[in-house]
Amino acid sequence: MADLIDDANEHAEHLLLQALAQHQRRAGGQATSAEWCESCGVEIPQARRAAVPGCQRCIDCQQLRELKRG
Repeated sequence: MADLIDDANEHAEHLLLQALAQHQRRAGGQATSAEWCESCGVEIPQARRAAVPGCQRCIDCQQLRELKRG
């Protein structure tokens, strides 16, 4: 059973590293943040757009999306 859990943890870490690398590639390039959240339509604050280049959702919608992904 421990091997199965170890394999699952390694897979989850691999997926996380892929997602972080993808984010860094977007942020390092010409990533343009949305002015309006693609999920709820509210304006995304300038501070968030500057802090997270390429963001497409407001912080609330992004948090909900990450929770759903689990």
